[in-house]
Amino acid sequence: MDIQYTILGLLNWQSLSGYDLKKIIAESELFYWSGNNNQIYNRLIELHKQRLVSQVIIQQESLPAKKIYTITETGREVLHQWLLSELELPEFRNNFLIKLAWTDELSGDELDALLARYAEEINIQLKMRSTLINRSPAAPNRTQRERFLWIRIEQNMLSMYQRELEWVNRLRQDLREQNYNE
Repeated sequence: MDIQYTILGLLNWQSLSGYDLKKIIAESELFYWSGNNNQIYNRLIELHKQRLVSQVIIQQESLPAKKIYTITETGREVLHQWLLSELELPEFRNNFLIKLAWTDELSGDELDALLARYAEEINIQLKMRSTLINRSPAAPNRTQRERFLWIRIEQNMLSMYQRELEWVNRLRQDLREQNYNE
């Protein structure tokens, strides 16, 4: 994912500092980013040079100056074109499945313990995600349609954890029923 479109989308919602952008991206599962923070700031500089965002420098007493970024009309056009561009299929990467592929090396008890730990981790993530959704996280709420779409995005993310938890629990049950835990 190119961080550029996440930045443009967030700035289309509201003007933000680089620090605010970094914080929103870091705290969100939706805006995943595996790069370092400098890449966000570097991208902001590039977007500013391309006139896709503007910046206002706010002087702060006893703190460094703060740069507030705002999307420009050109930036909105680029974001709009990206929204209409070719769709990307979701990436399916689950490191646990790679580990699971080689678990025949484990005893039945070890395998069940591994699956139980995985189920517990998924359950924790499910509870944390549910709590965040119930707190009504920071999200654009400019129109009813936008709020509806954000609710559906949150439901999709929650359902991924629910499906994974159901899958691992069903796998544990199937292994017991097939006597593969011996």
